[in-house]
Order: sequence, then structure tokens, then C-alpha cells
Amino acid sequence: MRAKARDLDTMIRRVRRKTVQARDKPNVVGVDLKDNAKEGLEPTVIDDINLLDEEQGADWISIPDDTLVGLFGLLNYRDRASLASVCKTWRRLAASSCLWTSLDLRAHTLDAVMASSLAGRCKNLKRLRFRGAGPASAIVGLKARGLRDLSGDVCRDLSDATLSMIAARHESLESLQLGPDCERLTSDAIRVVAVCCPKLKRLRLSGLRDVDGDAIGSLVKMCPNLIELGFLDCLAVNEGALGAATSLRFLSLAGSRNLSWNVAAHVLSKLPNLYAIDVSRTEVTAGAVTRLLGAPQLKVLCALSCPTLEDNSDAVSKLKTKILLARFTDFVKDLDSLFPRAFRSDTRSSVRENGWSSYPSAWRQVWAGREEDRSGEVMEWVEWVLSHALLTIAESNVPGLDNFWLKQGTEVMLRLLKSKQEDVQEKGATALATSVVIDDENATVDKARAEAVMKGGGIASLLDLAKSCREGVQAEAAKAIANLSINTEVAKTVATEGGIRILAALAKSPNRWVAEGAAGGLWNLSVGEDHKGAIAEAGAIEALVELAFKWPSGGEGVLERAAGALANLAADDKCSTEVAGAGGVHALVMLARFCKHEGVQEQAARALANLAAHGDSNGNNAAVGKEIGSLEALVQLTCSSHEGVRQEAAGALWNLSFDDRNREAIAAAGGVEALVALAQSCSSGSQGLQERAAGALWGLSVSEANSIAIGREGGVAPLIALARSDSEDVHETAAGALWNLAFNPGNALKIVEEEGVPALVHLCSSSQSKMARFMAALALAYMFDGRMDEVAAGVVLCENNARGGGLDGARKLAMRNIDTFVQAFSDQPTLQAATVSWAPSFLAAVAESARIQEAGHLRCSGAEVGRFVAMLKNGSAVLRGCAAFALLQFTMPGGRHAMHHAGLLQKAGAGRVLRAVAAAATAPLQAKVFSRIVMRNLELCPSDTPQAFP
Repeated sequence: MRAKARDLDTMIRRVRRKTVQARDKPNVVGVDLKDNAKEGLEPTVIDDINLLDEEQGADWISIPDDTLVGLFGLLNYRDRASLASVCKTWRRLAASSCLWTSLDLRAHTLDAVMASSLAGRCKNLKRLRFRGAGPASAIVGLKARGLRDLSGDVCRDLSDATLSMIAARHESLESLQLGPDCERLTSDAIRVVAVCCPKLKRLRLSGLRDVDGDAIGSLVKMCPNLIELGFLDCLAVNEGALGAATSLRFLSLAGSRNLSWNVAAHVLSKLPNLYAIDVSRTEVTAGAVTRLLGAPQLKVLCALSCPTLEDNSDAVSKLKTKILLARFTDFVKDLDSLFPRAFRSDTRSSVRENGWSSYPSAWRQVWAGREEDRSGEVMEWVEWVLSHALLTIAESNVPGLDNFWLKQGTEVMLRLLKSKQEDVQEKGATALATSVVIDDENATVDKARAEAVMKGGGIASLLDLAKSCREGVQAEAAKAIANLSINTEVAKTVATEGGIRILAALAKSPNRWVAEGAAGGLWNLSVGEDHKGAIAEAGAIEALVELAFKWPSGGEGVLERAAGALANLAADDKCSTEVAGAGGVHALVMLARFCKHEGVQEQAARALANLAAHGDSNGNNAAVGKEIGSLEALVQLTCSSHEGVRQEAAGALWNLSFDDRNREAIAAAGGVEALVALAQSCSSGSQGLQERAAGALWGLSVSEANSIAIGREGGVAPLIALARSDSEDVHETAAGALWNLAFNPGNALKIVEEEGVPALVHLCSSSQSKMARFMAALALAYMFDGRMDEVAAGVVLCENNARGGGLDGARKLAMRNIDTFVQAFSDQPTLQAATVSWAPSFLAAVAESARIQEAGHLRCSGAEVGRFVAMLKNGSAVLRGCAAFALLQFTMPGGRHAMHHAGLLQKAGAGRVLRAVAAAATAPLQAKVFSRIVMRNLELCPSDTPQAFP
């Protein structure tokens, strides 16, 4: 026996590290597991298999059947089903009923077909967890007559008829737990359960409207072994009828209303076996609590979040031998005094020093040496009650609980993570995930609470749970890690302790809830630049892209988080290339085109915007535009009723418009009309939406054909309105769009007619943004360099413009402010000194004083550069100075497009014009010096091949 035990031990250690394809032939050694058998395996199993792919010599075919069954017993049912595809022998063994004693079907839709396919394996099924009323109806199809433990979540639509049918087919039930919000269930169903399930020991029901005395009486009469009752969040419970439940050891009335606590305390205090009671979230009075604690048999009373009691806490008589779990007591200390073996001071000191990750399951040792038969059940009940209470309190997000969470709540939740009960671990992790969030809409976590979890060793504990083979625990642990990772310090700890690789593996899970939590964690960890590289190295990008294809419908939470993570990663140049290389462009476009969930649409559009934001550094901008349906989908999303979707779609179109082909394709897809409509409607929207709407029009207006179309569709007026915004980002972007539009004389006249001159003058003179002032000045220069005059001939301006002096008055106002703007960047003594010697040092000083750094990112077309060259010959001294100033900005060495502009100037023969201006005795001082600096810049910047303005 010892030899065989060692062999089984060895195989157990190896099963999660390597499995090979087994065919129905002897002596097959070292053959890799088929890829289709790996599909659906837990990510940790796949990783471990891959780690040992190079190992040889393991003869997996010769393993005895009982050893293989033992190995399969270490895996969850999903992994067993996947490995069953290896060969007939493994399929037969994996179907052994002894392996199917427990099923968690919460992530699946159990229907009659699935139940029929599983029925042959469920002969010995003892424990089942499900979600929803639909699967509940199919439970009887499993034919698990020996089922003992049944737990259902999200049972709002569960009816009396369905529960009665389940009870009638499962007379061996010992534990039944249903909730929350079982509002359709009535006392009639409870009576049927009592009659059909005489072995019942535990009944927990949540959200019933009424539990009458007859129902309680039936349970007492028909279920002699009943030791635990839970009627949680019920509108009414007949407290008097509970007096007959003499077998009860544990009772929970948490959240239930309309109770007479004088009656309840009188009745319950006389129950001879009642050991613990939970009255959390009720209106229990101090007098009732005192009376209950006075009952000799009662040891534990949980009364968390009881307002009436907390207001009169001084009136509660406490006994040293009793535990009162309340916000106003140090119940951890009370547990320490009552259960010294588990909570003695040296143990607690060690926990404080090393964190709860090193803490053994001490709660299971508290009764060592006394009442052995009750040790497990008491602590199981305490754990369950605390996990449920803390989760409910965390979900309510009641203000003023900081002290409670920091001093007691967090410590208890970390202990619950070490429970042997799966549902307690889940609730503990969920409570942690929820308690740290103080603003869900804006993804804000409480710094002190998050760091308390981290300092208590909670990250290590959660990562351990995330590596569990139990998918429910994995999902809640991943969710907690995701929420905690919003805090940058916690995110560093998660990364340091290997959390990124764990989350990357979980993102490949076939369980939607697990994948959703993992994608959420990667989304939060990818904020900023600290962890993007590690996420890519862990293979998470491929996993995130695959999620878009794995959950095309019904998995909106997964898709939103995956797209959000990809959007963050795409903001990094290197990671954006990897996203595109992994098929991310196609995946994100598919989401933008076909998914109707607004959160998914928003994140997909944001991801496409970030992919297209890297300009010439990679080919993603063009790749997004080439993807079938991408531009049409983004144009359509600008019409969404959701502001976030409109904003991100407009941002994506803005970035994509920097590519020549994309710009024209966007216009062909109706982008001009859609974006003008967006600009017209966003006056009451967020600044981000306004900026992106104006930016997308700015990008499209680079093309003169699009510029004319924007003016024709009515785009001038909304851009002028946005130019009046107090937000620098908004009015700067609007000024850029108006600058482009003003290049066309017809649009220039429209700007005058729509009272755009005062708006541009205000920007030119008052904006804190140098770029906004610069582009406003250039727009005014375009409007009044003479090209608009022919279009304006015979046009009668509106009354307001006429009162202001008409076109001549607008021209004078513009010229005065253009001159003031240029003068603001000109130091007269330095200019004078430069004209005396033209020494390089003086010219360099003038150039640095006049330079606007951000202007180096602007890229002009040949026509625009030619217009500035022509402006150098204009009769207006103001316009000559403005043109020289503009060309100085566009040719400064180090500017992104300086070489491009130098090439265009050389092609336009600007050198002769610049020399003439610099040498002219009558030229303005600014024009002379700035022209000389431009000539110097052309010497320092070798030209590139002229190309169109993207």
C-alpha cells in the first residue's frame, strides 16, 4: 500500500504539469496532448502541461485506472470533460460517477438537453449549485436522487411549482439555499419542502414576502433533524412560530422586517439548543439583544448594521462568555477571549506582522478539545453569517464606515478568504472587491481601505484563490484583484507577486465570469505605463483579443473589459503593434460594428482611436481604415444616444483622418454630415465630446473638398460656438478647424457672416493657449489676405456685422489683433540687435523667443505654404509679418514636419521672396528678421520629398 500511495502521490504532483495524448494502444510514450483536448482546460493546467512538453519517459497509458480516477478527482468537471476527449479509456474513466459528486453550473444555462447528457454521470451527485429559475426547472433531469446540498443564486423568478417539483424528486436533501430575492416563493413551497425532504438539516431562503406560522410549523414537525434556519431579507416572518423549533442551533433573520422583537426575544431565548443567531440589518432593540444574550445556551449573536441597536449600544448588557458581533464592539477581541486557541495574542501578533496569507485556518481549531461534534458547524455558520453580512454592508456603501472597515471589517474579510467553504471564500472576496469602491461610476477606490488589504497580505491570498480550480472562487478573486488594482500601490504589489501572469491565464478561461474578472484586472493594471510591458510579455494581449471572438453575444461584461484593456495597451506604441499583430484591429472593428452594448462600443472605439494615434511610427492608422466596415461603423457610432460612445467614435475619426485615404473614405461614408451634426448638438455635452467633435472636423477639413462640404453642411456656426468655449482644449481644437476652413474664400465669408471674427479675435488676444492664439491669427490672416474680397463683392452682411462697420470694420479689427499677437512674440531690442549684425547668436535668440513648441506638430500642404509665401508679398505689413512668423514656426529645426515644410518652400521658390523681404528697407522689422531666420532654418533642415498634408 505504501508503494502504491507513493506512486499516486507522484502522479498527483505531475497531473497538473503534463498530460500526453493516449491512444488505445500500449506503450505510447511522450506524445503531446491534442490541441483540441487542451481547449477548455483551466489555464493553469494548460500552462503546466506546456512547461513539461520537453519531458520524456512518462508512460501515461500504463497508469492504473484507480490512479487515473484519483488524478481526475483533482480537476474540476470542465477539465475532466476536456481530458475525456483524449481517448476512449479516459472518456470512460472521466465519466465515473464517483468523480461527479459536486457540480457548479452557475456559469452555464442548464436546460433539458444538457441535463439529459449529464444524467448518466450524476448518479452519485451530492452537491449542486445553479443560477436562475430556468436551470432550476431542468435540475430534475439530472436524475440525482441522492442530492443532499442544493444552492441557487439569482432566484427572483423561481416559482412555488418549480421548487415543489425539485423537492419532490430529491427527498434526500439535507441543505437548501436559495436567494436573493425569492419574491415569487410563498409559504406553500416551504410546506412542500418540509413534507418532501424529511432529512433537511439546513434551510436558507432570502427575499420571501411572507413566512407564515404554518410553514414554520411544517418544518418543525416534518424535519426533525433541522438545526439551521435562515429567513433573510423577508418582509414578514412569524416570529412566534419559531418557538416550536426546539432542534434549531442556528437562526438567521438578517435583513427581515416587520418583526416584533419583544416577542422574538421572548420566544427565541427559550429555545434549548439555539447556539447562535444573526439579526444583522434589522431594527432589533438593545433590550431584545440583552435578553437574547442572557439565554444560557446562546453563545454568538451577530448584529451588524443595526441602526436602532447602535444608537443605544450603551444599554446592551454584555457577558464575557458571549460573542456580540456588532460595529460598536471589538468582536475579534471577543473571539480571542472565547476561543483562545485560535485567537490568542501571539497568533494575532504573527498575523499582524506577516499578513493573513500566512494564517492557518484557525477558526477551525477553536473548538479543539471541547464539543468536537459542534466545532465544524459552529465555525461554518459564523463564517457564512459574517461573509453575508459584510458583503451586504459593502454593497450598501453607507457613508461613515471607514473606521469599521479599517479596524475590523477588512481583517475579518481576509480571514474569510482562508475558509474551507467555497461560498464563504466567494463572498469574502466579493465583499473585499465591493468595500474598497466608493464611486463605481468613476472607478474610485478608497486608498486607505485598499492599502489595508494589501498590508494585511490580502493580495497574496486573493492570488492563491485565483489559482484555485474552482471557477466561482476564481471569478470573485479576479474581481477583487481588479478593483484593488485601481490603487497604484496595490497594482504594483499585484504585479510583483505574479498577478499579471495569473490574470492573463484566467482571461483564457472558458468561464465567462472568470474571464470577465481577469479582463477587468488587466484593464486596471494597464492604466499608465508601469505594467503594459509585463502584460504583453505574459501573453495577455492575445488572450484579450481572443475574448472578442469567444463571447460574441451574452458576454458584454467580458467584451467591455477586454476592449478597455486593449484600449489602454494600444496607447503604447510597442503594445499597439502587438495588438494589431494579434488580430486586434479586426476584433475591435467587429465589436464596433455588431455589438449593441454601449459600454463595449465605447471601449472598442477608444481602442481604435488609440491604435490610430501613433502617426507614422507604425501602420495601424492605415490598417484600421482598411478593415472592412471600420469607418462606416465609427461614423454610425457618432450618432449614438450615449455620449461616451459619440466621444470615442469622434476621437477615433479624428486620429484616422490624419491618413489621406482614411480622410476621404470617412467623408465618403457620411462622416462630414455626421460630424457636423455632432458639433451642432454637443453644446451641452462634455468638454471631451466637444473637443473630439471639433478635432474630427479639423482633421477632415485638411482636404479642401471636405472643407467646402463642412461649410455647406452648416459646420461653421457650431465651430464658432466651440471657439467661444472657456476650455482651452475645446477652443484650441475649434480654432484649428476654423483655420483650415478659412483657407477657402467661401468659408471665410461664412465665418464673417456668422460673427466668427469677434470669436477669433477673442482667442487671438485672450486665450491662455499659444496654439489657440496662433491658429486664430492664421485664420484671420487667411480671411483678410484679399482672396475673400471677390466672393464678398455684393454680399450684404447681417445687421450685427453692418453695425460693426461691415467687412472693412471686421478687417481692421482682425489686422489690429494679428499685429498685437505677433508683437507679443517679438522683443524689440533683440530684433534691433539682430538687424545690425545678423549674427547667428542674435537670430537664435529671436527664434527661441518667438518659437511655439507645439506648432512643430502642425503639417501644412503645398497650397498652404504657397499661400504664406504669397502673403510675404502682400501690401499689408501686418500680413507680411504674420506670414514670416508662421513660416518660422513651421521650419524650426527639431519640428516634426520641418523637413517637409522646407521641401515645400524650396519647391515654391520661397528663397528669393524671403531674401527680398529680409533686404527690403520698407519691410516691417518682424518680417525682416523672421524671414532671415526662415532662411537660416532652410539651410539647417534638408528638405524631404514634398507630400500632401495628411
